[in-house]
Amino acid sequence: MASDRTRSYSGPALFSYGFRPFFLLSALFAAGAIPAWLAVWSGRMPLSGSFSPVDWHIHEMLFGYTSAVVAGFLFTAIPNWTGRMPRRGLPLAALAALWVAGRLAVAGAFGSDPTLVLGIDGAFLAAVTAMAVVEIVAGRNWKNLMVVGPVGLYLIANVVFHLEAAQGGESDVGRRLGFATVTFLIMLIGGRIIPSFTRNWLAKRGPGPLPVPFGRFDGPSLVLASVALLTWCAFPGALATTALLVAAAAMHAIRLGRWQGARTWRSPLLLMLHVAYAFLPLGLAATAAAGWIGAPAGMHLLGIGAVGGMTLAVMMRASLGHTGRPLEAGALLTAAFSCLVLAAAARALIAQEEIAGLDGYSLAAALWTIAFIGYLVRIGPCLLRPSVEGIHPKG
Repeated sequence: MASDRTRSYSGPALFSYGFRPFFLLSALFAAGAIPAWLAVWSGRMPLSGSFSPVDWHIHEMLFGYTSAVVAGFLFTAIPNWTGRMPRRGLPLAALAALWVAGRLAVAGAFGSDPTLVLGIDGAFLAAVTAMAVVEIVAGRNWKNLMVVGPVGLYLIANVVFHLEAAQGGESDVGRRLGFATVTFLIMLIGGRIIPSFTRNWLAKRGPGPLPVPFGRFDGPSLVLASVALLTWCAFPGALATTALLVAAAAMHAIRLGRWQGARTWRSPLLLMLHVAYAFLPLGLAATAAAGWIGAPAGMHLLGIGAVGGMTLAVMMRASLGHTGRPLEAGALLTAAFSCLVLAAAARALIAQEEIAGLDGYSLAAALWTIAFIGYLVRIGPCLLRPSVEGIHPKG
């Protein structure tokens, strides 16, 4: 039967499940792209693509690294949602190759024609969106179609980014729309997995308060955040935008507080999810302030702390659980995540300062790179080898 997820698979372990190639590729890219950006920014390495250096950096973090993590998450979660067999083997390898082609195209490997670059780069998210819709509809899992909407908007944001860069030389609305859609995806998905994982863990550890399940507070908080983020995309400096962002920050700080994160300190792998989510209200509040003081801290708190932190934490947990390993961070993964948190703080707060001969900008880049190298050292072998139990385990 097509829905039999235990159907034998004899190909490379790397292409046996969606998270494997995309989490590996995203981590490799994250570890290499930021040192490359420093080389471009300092003038030591030329960039031959159709984007300006700043747009290349922003695009490749927003639509390069993050899109691979989104794909890995979706093609791991959807089989669990629908009961259908996961995409594996040649189709998965082809999709991974399409993502690689997008990175090469944006870097200028196929020339600088904007239409060609858009066609190659945009094809990946278009394929991911189409495949997700097909799988969810085929599995009649209608409630999870809500996840596809933001992914489709993410695709539109990428197209807008390309068009603005081609016509005006610099992205504007597309840049903010990319941040907004990824931020909302974290709110949506994080709001499902964080309280669920936390409740399951706490329930095994005796009496005490448990996370509040999704309810009447969560829906309005997501609606308010979506309105605030879309208003920010269109009117970034407006007073109404500032007010909406502050209100959304407050609601999501309260939302996080309802999930009992303080009680998870004995499980670093779980605590990481709470810490990463905490960067959302911090980033929203700082973005609201940026309209008045002109500081870029909000974008980096969201980009490095919330997006980088949540994706890294999810990749750690999913990679361990879905390859049959214990859900334990250990010293290396805990240190890796700590480096990422410090990278967000350094980039947002002390970018212009100098510590031990290293400016805050370079310090943040080094900490980010170390974080993903740590992931690759600990998790990389797990992604390349068969699951410990021989089949894809739940976890």
